[in-house]
Amino acid sequence: MRYLKYLLFVVTFVILIGLLLPEKLHIPVRGASVHDWHQETFWYEPWGSSGVHKGIDIFGKKGTDVLSASDGFVLFSGQFNKGGKVVIVLGPKWRLHYYAHLESVTTHAGQRLSSGQPIGTLGDTGNAKGKPAHVHYSILSLIPLPWLVTSETQGWKKIFYLDPSKVLVE
Repeated sequence: MRYLKYLLFVVTFVILIGLLLPEKLHIPVRGASVHDWHQETFWYEPWGSSGVHKGIDIFGKKGTDVLSASDGFVLFSGQFNKGGKVVIVLGPKWRLHYYAHLESVTTHAGQRLSSGQPIGTLGDTGNAKGKPAHVHYSILSLIPLPWLVTSETQGWKKIFYLDPSKVLVE
């Protein structure tokens, strides 16, 4: 019983520390501005086999650096069928930052990143093959945010997905 109380205390402490870490997000493409993505594409439907677009596509010249939008740790650096070359970063507030369609990846799992550090380059891998070079950028909260639920298609998933265009700064 004492062990369980200690374990619960440690888990609670770790979660709270993660929630208290400051988060200042930057646009994850070198030289990009808010004009390099369409402000209405987050949760746009219909969007391929996923139904809705749970992130934003930031466009630029192929090979342009993709930067970590926040401090964090690389959880995954590899390949997915739809996302192509992908990097997933755990950042402050227990949020996952998902970067897809990269041309190249320069990170590895377990790596610590600082905000603005290069993680790869813009590309068209995965289901973006043949489309203009871009990064699909999503923010997924591991802590549910129930006040964000809407009546839209799959709107209940908004308790986990945040709109990057509302939190990114140049």
